[in-house]
Amino acid sequence: MVWVPLSPTSSDRRAPLRAPSTTTMSLEWLMGWSWSLDGLRDFIATGIQSFRDCDATALVAVACLLVLFVWYCYHVGREQPRAYATVNALMQSAEANGVQNGFVYCHSPECVRCSHHDGLNQKLYHNLQEYAKRYSWSGMGRIHKGIREQGRYLNSRPSIQKPEVFFLPDLPTTPYFSRDAQKHDVELLERNFQTILCEFETLYKAFSNCSLPQGWKMNSTPSGEWFTFYLVNQGMCVPRNCRRCPRTYRLLGSLRTCIGNNVFGNACISVLSPGTVIAEHYGPTNIRIRCHLGLKTPSNCELVVGGEPQCWAEGRCLLFDDSFLHTAFHEGGPEEGPRVVFMVDLWHPNVAAAERQALDFIFAPGR
Repeated sequence: MVWVPLSPTSSDRRAPLRAPSTTTMSLEWLMGWSWSLDGLRDFIATGIQSFRDCDATALVAVACLLVLFVWYCYHVGREQPRAYATVNALMQSAEANGVQNGFVYCHSPECVRCSHHDGLNQKLYHNLQEYAKRYSWSGMGRIHKGIREQGRYLNSRPSIQKPEVFFLPDLPTTPYFSRDAQKHDVELLERNFQTILCEFETLYKAFSNCSLPQGWKMNSTPSGEWFTFYLVNQGMCVPRNCRRCPRTYRLLGSLRTCIGNNVFGNACISVLSPGTVIAEHYGPTNIRIRCHLGLKTPSNCELVVGGEPQCWAEGRCLLFDDSFLHTAFHEGGPEEGPRVVFMVDLWHPNVAAAERQALDFIFAPGR
């Protein structure tokens, strides 16, 4: 079959080409618009009928979920994220916080280390909620449990281990830790033994000129004298002291497990004069282990943790949990000189990385 186009009629050939009139276009437009309205009306009617056919309880549940989602987005979106502080940043900020005799003193009644008040648990729980809202609840079960039942933990702990501020449950408890607990940091400290010792000896020369040189703090003891020279105190750097021990301060930045961003983190040189006894006491928490690097360790000096005595050794690290009842003493004579250790707080090896990040947030200095 062949398709042949029809030839135009004679009348068509005679008729001139003309543009469609305005009246014709208006009618066609109105007809199309009317058709569109009919379709829209049918669509709306169908939607209303579908709505009527649905279960009212399901619709209410969906509406409530939408309202909760909008509320959550609003509250999360209006808050600014909080950046984590580094040791260097803390060192710069400490200049503006007030330093007396080179030692940072706590002026805040809200300090978690210095003030025991009824609202502490509520404050910690608020901080945990704020962290989880900004980041995640994942891995926070143990911290949540610890804060929720903190009063029971602190009051029911055996007298041998009773942290004064915060107890994290389900951590292995032992007075002393092996060197392998934080092997990298222990080996790094011991390799830099001579560096730390040299900077201490330079500092200690000032004791021949005055009773308490700038930067040193005298601590209360039943007998004798106990001095500390802090580089980091309760998570805050002491800038003037750090500048006087630059190599030791830089060494802190190389440690993998040093606590530097919360109030439970400290780094200092600790000096016991002959005849000194430190009264038995508990540390504030069990989330850390305290590391002592022996710098000068005369005989007749002991550390007793949980009733177990240990002796320091020069150039060697001793790791212990200071949430156990502990004491230290130097029973040597004046001719033996002081006992000197470099002390730094490290994370308990069984505190997970996510928990460390959350605890740094919850116990950040000044929170």
